[in-house]
Amino acid sequence: MQRRQFLASAAAAAAAPSRRPPNIVFIVLDDLGSGDFGCYGQKLIRTPHADSLARQGIRFTDCYAGGAVCAPSRASLMTGLHQGHAPIRANAGTIPLAAGDVTVAQLLQRAGYATGGFGKWGLGDARTDGIPTRHGFDRFYGYLHQIHAHSYYPDFLWDNEKKHVLAGNKDGKGSDYSADLIAERSFQFLRDNRGKPFFLYACYTLPHANFEVPDLGPYQDRPWTRGQKTYAAMVTRADRYAGTILGLLKEYGLEQDTVVFLTSDNGAHSGDEKGYELFRSNGALRGEKAQLYEGGIRVPMIVRWPGKTKPGATSTLPWAFWDVLPTLTEIAGLRAPAVTDGISVVPELAGGKQKPHEYLYWESDQFDRKRNDLDPARLSQAVRLGEWKAIRLRPGAPLELYNLRADPGEAKNVAAANPAVVSRVEEILKTARTAPRPHNTGTFDWVR
Repeated sequence: MQRRQFLASAAAAAAAPSRRPPNIVFIVLDDLGSGDFGCYGQKLIRTPHADSLARQGIRFTDCYAGGAVCAPSRASLMTGLHQGHAPIRANAGTIPLAAGDVTVAQLLQRAGYATGGFGKWGLGDARTDGIPTRHGFDRFYGYLHQIHAHSYYPDFLWDNEKKHVLAGNKDGKGSDYSADLIAERSFQFLRDNRGKPFFLYACYTLPHANFEVPDLGPYQDRPWTRGQKTYAAMVTRADRYAGTILGLLKEYGLEQDTVVFLTSDNGAHSGDEKGYELFRSNGALRGEKAQLYEGGIRVPMIVRWPGKTKPGATSTLPWAFWDVLPTLTEIAGLRAPAVTDGISVVPELAGGKQKPHEYLYWESDQFDRKRNDLDPARLSQAVRLGEWKAIRLRPGAPLELYNLRADPGEAKNVAAANPAVVSRVEEILKTARTAPRPHNTGTFDWVR
């Protein structure tokens, strides 16, 4: 019933006469840390297009991913549900979106938008109900399964529901660099659909490992390790893709009619092989990818909406990926969906009075390969409540509490000194989640 109401409201909005709604470009990079863009403090890696976008729009300092790893984060982004309610809560690879799950792409598609997704999907393998073309995308090109996306020289990519064999990567040749192929398809989608409202979901795989790149670009002669040079080149290459999109919008006269978002799916992971310490990929934040400390979930977010966002603005509003669905639907002129954990941040983008969240909630579920399902004994949870951040590392463990205003690096646990805040968080944790779906179904077509 809820799904029919969602789609009926989108169809009704599409039927109403109005001026063309804004185009929406949503760029999600992969494992890029909050400190990897120059506009967020990066000193060594060149990101001129992201930095320019920040000067033209608004830069958020307290935006959060849907989860600490790929699939959960993207599930929250697509469905508008935080990880206490989202259909996918672990990087298990064995559960897809269900036929009844409604995505932001479906709502925009029913409202008349051309919809295209390019890159890593992670929400349903081949021959399941979770594939992009069954969840609102007219066009998809890239990887369905996140483990398939670990290689930049795969044997094939998915072109809608068909395999596109990459002949250049047969027999170890490695000449078809997937990130470039995916980016070019996203550019072509923009060209092909510039005459109508479009939603371009550019879910690029850079700079996720494996660390592979055709050339080291401006870092060839730096006195760094090969891995450090490669990671920097991957970030700059991703920035170049964003720059190409921005250039096409300008070329086609669409710059003023398009809202552009640029973010990452979770924080960066540590490791000498990619220069984590050298580049300070998560800045001064504690933790990394797969952890619920700030370094695992706080991400860069830049938004440009000409005529709405104030150029060069900075916002400290705490918001998260489950706010994307209500935000994009409001941008498109649709009625806000009834079933969502998110709130629209359009008022904040436009410099108006923004309704804040009462709290933000995350959980990190671990997949047990022996049980072929989630392991409830390894559940970790986090809550942001205003300036407070609480973390429980496992069921039954004491809450850790940090004051992010005074201690953004989460260095000092102040739970003992703030029993009232701890009590409030405990109350939130009692109602913030429902039991997850079993993560023991699905296929692994990417290996066949």
